Amino acid sequence: MFLVDLITLKIIILKAKINIDDYGEMLHDIQKDALHYFVDHMDPHTGLVADKSEAGSVASIAATGIGISCLVCGVENGWISRGAAVEKILVTLNFFINSEQSRDKDATGYKGFYYHFLDMKTGRRACRSELSTIDTAILIAGILSATHYFTKDSVNEKAIAKLSKALYERVDWNWATNGKDFVCHGWKPGSGFLKYYWDKGYSEAHILYILALGAPAFPIKSFCYTNWVHSFEVRELYDRKYIHAGPLFIHQMSQLWLHFEGIKDKLNEDLGFDYFENSRKATSIQQCYAIDNPKGFKGYHALSWGITASDGPGPGTRTIDGRKIRFYHYKARGIPEGPDDGTLSPWAVLASLPFAPDLVKETIAMEIDNLGLYDAKGRGLYASYNPSWPGKNGNLAGWLSPLHFGINHGPIIMMIENYNTGLIWALMKKCPAIIEGLKKAGFTGGWLAEEKYRENPLKSLKN
Repeated sequence: MFLVDLITLKIIILKAKINIDDYGEMLHDIQKDALHYFVDHMDPHTGLVADKSEAGSVASIAATGIGISCLVCGVENGWISRGAAVEKILVTLNFFINSEQSRDKDATGYKGFYYHFLDMKTGRRACRSELSTIDTAILIAGILSATHYFTKDSVNEKAIAKLSKALYERVDWNWATNGKDFVCHGWKPGSGFLKYYWDKGYSEAHILYILALGAPAFPIKSFCYTNWVHSFEVRELYDRKYIHAGPLFIHQMSQLWLHFEGIKDKLNEDLGFDYFENSRKATSIQQCYAIDNPKGFKGYHALSWGITASDGPGPGTRTIDGRKIRFYHYKARGIPEGPDDGTLSPWAVLASLPFAPDLVKETIAMEIDNLGLYDAKGRGLYASYNPSWPGKNGNLAGWLSPLHFGINHGPIIMMIENYNTGLIWALMKKCPAIIEGLKKAGFTGGWLAEEKYRENPLKSLKN
């Protein structure tokens, strides 16, 4: 109890001393540094982005899609030239349009979808991975953001639009339902569709369902989305009623592109709050959980939180302070049931910026700045840390992840940009298929009620 009071007192003193607006420059630097990942870890011939900074890493199609949106942010902020970004994106799009689409086990994709992991150099399927519906959706979302940003009357920018249209149109979203009422997680050559579907609980699949509903070719039926939403669990944690998902990234991933603030589907109407507000509640609940700290991990407090999918010090069990703790490697950590092994992720804090800006800025001062989790000399923001696992030289942060991940750095860049300028959200609002998908899902009100969104949004896409 005395320790908790000491921490609380320290936070009160810190908050009295700092002006959270002073951390705008640090946000800018973190965002800029994060962009280096996508420049340094993009293959010059395939345009694919490495899953992680480890030597010999395979490519992640999700990181590749996120990276495209990050290049857009880089151009907008003057960190990369427009011409250089266009060239990089065209390498990626030309690779995908020309890559093998077949049932062969070493192809790049099939039915317009792509394998979760690809060889960086050849672009062939890697790690015996699945043809991933969610990762393909993230890739397409990134591509569409570039389509609506690079709109100049030039050969290269027109090529982006043409290739983007072709890539989106050949994704057979309806095939991915496998004749059922939901979209399947994926497919593998030889064994076929996976046994898992996007059918149970709130998840990152909003971007998947909206793109599949609004697709100019092979769209899914509206009832697929409705059925999925019916599976959501509404819970009350720390006196806050919200749509539950344990890992924080679930409350962020789709909203990298989709601006849910002010628009509501049927469930939102029934509950009285939208998905943006739900993410605000989820962020607040994460803070409450860290204060509560039911498992007694070191370092958890009001300004030290962020439990999500992340790298970790495990796998393995160690005895620390007289008790055995099971630690995990890369894992989708969540609250309140876990898994929770004391690992926190600064990137998830930054990706919460649009939902809880004051809390995030205060956390930057306490957690990121004070614990040395941001290396301004080149490493950038550490992916994750664990104070319960002893660090080097008595470092209060404990274990620090030695790796960087594309799907960690990307949300940092995009959510800081969405908070500052709303850029990516604004670009996606220009996409007719996104508007069509939202309307088919039953979203109304807010910005969707504006005059420019009232006509059939697919008219301009088909012309």
